[in-house]
Amino acid sequence: MRRSYWLSALAILLSVVVFLVPFAFILLTALKTQQQASLLDFSWPTQFRMVENFIDVVQARDYMLIIAFINSTILTVTSVALMVVFGAMVAFVQQRRRGWWTGMVNFLVLSGLIIPPAVVPTIWVLQKLGLFRTMPGLILIEVAFGLSFCVLLFRAFIGTIPRELDEAATIDGAGPMRLFFRVVLPLLRPVIITSVVVQSVFVFNDFVNPLYFLPGDQNATVQLTLYNFSSTYSTQYNLLFMNILLITIPPLIMFLFFNRQIVAGMTSGAVKG
Repeated sequence: MRRSYWLSALAILLSVVVFLVPFAFILLTALKTQQQASLLDFSWPTQFRMVENFIDVVQARDYMLIIAFINSTILTVTSVALMVVFGAMVAFVQQRRRGWWTGMVNFLVLSGLIIPPAVVPTIWVLQKLGLFRTMPGLILIEVAFGLSFCVLLFRAFIGTIPRELDEAATIDGAGPMRLFFRVVLPLLRPVIITSVVVQSVFVFNDFVNPLYFLPGDQNATVQLTLYNFSSTYSTQYNLLFMNILLITIPPLIMFLFFNRQIVAGMTSGAVKG
């Protein structure tokens, strides 16, 4: 019992060091003046410049951060919505309509998690489809890369739903689409919340895919603004860390509000199965 107590205390201490200390450093540096922030030390600001730094960051490069937040919001909301709907539909068919093709589909789903994406062939395909450097093209990329995780998550939970519900809905005259959207999908709420939060944070924080498939200042996402800030404002650490702080806040808020739902959705299928 005593050993378990000390291990728990050690885990909490490591979590504080790994997560809270860097966040505190970012917050303090974002509040400092340019001269004090250039020291890059862990100290209390002698003069608070939160509002001034915030305004400078927002107005930098013709309000690029505002444009980036709009682009990231459109990308995240659309991509995650498509992932949830398509992932749930694929998982439902896999779980309820097993056939000779089930093994092949499982192999493709696992391949999506294991095999790294090929950037150059993907760019070539997008160019042939006329989707390169466009938001719809990047949305399709995000959906393709995140769909496998959603399918596996939904499939584990759908396996715990009794088939009698399907049979009862079919007897009442429900077709396949009505059965899925009116009967099955409302029961997937815990997994839907988990998928939405996890994938939203992933897409919102994605840096590589927008850099490769959606270049250009007008197409910038929030992570690309950090890349631009690190080169343009390399000596103004107060503005650089203010930009980091603004980018970090939205995913942090999502995790704080939906922490319990994430854990429940990740474990519900395994516990019930």
